[in-house]
Amino acid sequence: MKIADEDAWKLLSGADKIVVGKGKKVVTFDPKTDNKEDILKSCLGRTGNLRAPTLKIGSMLVVGFNEEMYNQYVG
Repeated sequence: MKIADEDAWKLLSGADKIVVGKGKKVVTFDPKTDNKEDILKSCLGRTGNLRAPTLKIGSMLVVGFNEEMYNQYVG
């Protein structure tokens, strides 16, 4: 399922914490205090859709893939 723009923001803004993995880099955001455009830039792919995989774990979203991030948050 593709999720773009405002639909992606609705999902992202409802989280307490967003953890984004991109290659070797992991960035954590708080959608209540961090810049919306910075969050969307990290979470949306080249096509403008929410990057895959995206997992909802409780009130946290894990977006993209990074092996260390997955070991920490997914197990």
